[in-house]
Amino acid sequence: MNGAELIVDAFGRVREVVHHAADGLTARQLAERLDPDANSIAWLLWHLTRVQDDHVADASGVEQVWTAQGWEQRFNLPFKTEASGYGQSAAEVGSVRVESAQLLIGYYDAVYEQTIERVRGLGDADFDRIVDESWDPPVTLGVRLISVVSDTLQHAGQAAFIRGILERRAG
Repeated sequence: MNGAELIVDAFGRVREVVHHAADGLTARQLAERLDPDANSIAWLLWHLTRVQDDHVADASGVEQVWTAQGWEQRFNLPFKTEASGYGQSAAEVGSVRVESAQLLIGYYDAVYEQTIERVRGLGDADFDRIVDESWDPPVTLGVRLISVVSDTLQHAGQAAFIRGILERRAG
């Protein structure tokens, strides 16, 4: 197994958790927060997808799925186009509301497809390419992709945890 195959497998695992966390939930369940400052499932899945979309598109030199495929209009959120959820306030988190789980899953799947398309063709030497010189040391493609996998898997796990709490409350 080479590096690209490992990264593809990792993103596939994220996708499984995203689907499990959202599939079949109502708009109310997706928006529910365990306390007034907590993240909702909708926000967590939107945020993790925005980060993956932003970082993979930037590293690949392509347009984000968010704008290229019209997801920004479908979500109709009160944020700037480039918003990804990073540093948002509790009020902003609460404003991420979606009409269905399918909207979140659809956007995630579109980003997943672009991610896999970009990663599948990489050779092991490609992972050493510098993609962000604003850090010291500069960030390589390999480090960026692992960072995205780590961040998205954590947020997907948080969403799955919240789903479990909601299901136990419902009895």
